Amino acid sequence: MGETLIQSYRDLRVWQEAMNLAEACYRTTKAFPKEELYGMTSQIRRAAVSIPANIAEGYGRKNRGEYIQFLYIAQGSLKELETHLLIAQRVELTCCQTINSLLIHSESVGRLLLALIRALENK
Repeated sequence: MGETLIQSYRDLRVWQEAMNLAEACYRTTKAFPKEELYGMTSQIRRAAVSIPANIAEGYGRKNRGEYIQFLYIAQGSLKELETHLLIAQRVELTCCQTINSLLIHSESVGRLLLALIRALENK
């Protein structure tokens, strides 16, 4: 399998998957009760958007140390998102299958993030 040339953060698989996760979170929260708009809906959306945004911002930094720091921030947002999703599941804002699907996707993004962090730390 050949190496893919990375010319932009948009070429990073982790950024692409984080964007897909954010989109899925937006679609899911559209069905949440309207009274949750400023509660769980906005919390989930904010955390989900923060993940690809921090990956992109870190990519744009001048040195590897700053890049890694932004990837750790993205990882923190990912854990925050997972917590919000678990709460949404507990209070039955949507069905278990929907949340489980988002959690599986989230874990996948987490693995990709960790792999990128490790690769950068070992350079």
